[in-house]
Amino acid sequence: MKLTFWGAARVVTGSMHHITVGSNTYLLDCGEYQGRRKEAADRNRNFPFACRDISAVLLSHAHIDHSGNLPLLVKNGFHGPIYTSATCAAGL
Repeated sequence: MKLTFWGAARVVTGSMHHITVGSNTYLLDCGEYQGRRKEAADRNRNFPFACRDISAVLLSHAHIDHSGNLPLLVKNGFHGPIYTSATCAAGL
């Protein structure tokens, strides 16, 4: 198993944790990065991995800094399931 922190590491926004288990890759959260305009736009537009290679997404909760970049993930080729709790799904 390999875990990579792409967001919410040394900052409190843009939660996105990439987990590789065997040949499958998962995201724990897919949050929108919030901060300086240009930096935020760059970080939110450019994923550090191929979106089509993500097997599934697990959302911890529906705050924008944990779920706000899901539409762009899908636009860029993600086609897998998104797992949430009932309270999280109600917020999306």
